[in-house]
Amino acid sequence: MTTTMIEIPAELNVLVEPLRAALEVVRMQVERSRLGRSVDYAAFEREVAAKLGAVERSAHGAALASLDVDAPKVTINGRLHARVLRSTTTYMTLAGPVSVPRSLYRPFGVRNAPAVDPIALRVGAIEGTWLPATAREMAFEVQQRTSRDAEASGKRLGRLPYSHASFERIMHVVGERYVEQHQPIEEALIAAFEVPTAAVNVSVSLDRVSVPMEEPRTRPVGRPRKRAPKRPIERVFRMAYCGAITLHDADGEALHTIRYGTMPAGDAKTLCMGMADDVATMLTKRPDLKVALLCDGAKEMWNLLDEEFTAAPFDDVKTCVVTRLIDFWHTIEKLAAAARVLAGDADAKTLLARWKLMLRNSSGARAAILALLVASDREHVRVGDETPVHDAITYLTNNAERMDYAAARRAGLPIGSGAVEATCKSLVNVRMKRPGARWKSRSGEHLVHLRALALSDRWDPAMDRVVERPAVAINVAA
Repeated sequence: MTTTMIEIPAELNVLVEPLRAALEVVRMQVERSRLGRSVDYAAFEREVAAKLGAVERSAHGAALASLDVDAPKVTINGRLHARVLRSTTTYMTLAGPVSVPRSLYRPFGVRNAPAVDPIALRVGAIEGTWLPATAREMAFEVQQRTSRDAEASGKRLGRLPYSHASFERIMHVVGERYVEQHQPIEEALIAAFEVPTAAVNVSVSLDRVSVPMEEPRTRPVGRPRKRAPKRPIERVFRMAYCGAITLHDADGEALHTIRYGTMPAGDAKTLCMGMADDVATMLTKRPDLKVALLCDGAKEMWNLLDEEFTAAPFDDVKTCVVTRLIDFWHTIEKLAAAARVLAGDADAKTLLARWKLMLRNSSGARAAILALLVASDREHVRVGDETPVHDAITYLTNNAERMDYAAARRAGLPIGSGAVEATCKSLVNVRMKRPGARWKSRSGEHLVHLRALALSDRWDPAMDRVVERPAVAINVAA
């Protein structure tokens, strides 16, 4: 067998044994393969991954040790610091914990000032010991799944082999950093965003979705029962806000969606302001984009959107025409119940299909259907606790200016708010409404914002700003 010699510098000698062990595992597998029998390749996969993980940890050990400064005095960004401790600290990498000797320094002449770890400072460690890529990936895992699921996955894969409590804590640290500066970060993200060449219009949607919240429960009057909880809580559902901006091509296909969210106690006005600012920035790059606002008939949603989308640049009809539409399928939902009252269950589908066709192709369809409903003399017919025909009449009357679906289709605009409906499901329902789940406002806000970044394909550029490499200069002082 031909051998190859590899020269390894003395300062990287810690890599020799892990590399030798990894190569030996591969050599033994190659030898077994020559016997012509079946092999337990799954065992080989696991073993070689474990050995390469050891190589990775050794590499981190050498690289981190090179960042240490071992001197009695140093200057950090021009300020004199004195060494107060020399000890070993464990840093958390993607491949697992790595222990490295390091010095701690404190500003010279200042008592009880926070100690500074040059290694952590130079790499931008989170919470002092979590390396930046590790913290980013841990936060990404928890926005996708529960911390216990992330822990189990990490242990099986040999990547991020940390406890569920660590996953939870680091996600909230990263989330807090993002929430504190999300407005300037989002401004930078949209400024760097390239509007797809095929985009011809942009739709903006807003909706609400229930979230299970943890809230204090009032103690019952009298002496508490034995073993009663000291801080009783209850699980209640509150309404969070979700938003979506979607770019569409000439065929109405969605090209890209940016998703937004905030918890029930969050600021919906700020969310809408952010969406309006993002659309305004898109228009500076592509003034030809048509804008459509799409919501259900909830007055609150329209008030929030109208407050932001009636100001500049949306107030100039010469340069920007904003079309407002009630989601087509919410309208059909109202009409479907009325059709069953007018035509009976057997013929309701046929009547509803005719109404759908009219709404899609005739600008006078809403008025025609409304006249039919009024003339039916079935307005006050009750179905259980509902009056479907009356409800449909009210819906068509109150939203008269937002139901010209035929004109919207001729202009190439979308007529359905499926993007925000999908956002409610993917952003909130899938992750936050698992059995027994409950959330506090602040921790939920962290998760919603991080998950919105991931679902909008903005994770990496956003994290580049959240976990920025610090500007630091450390020199040995005389």
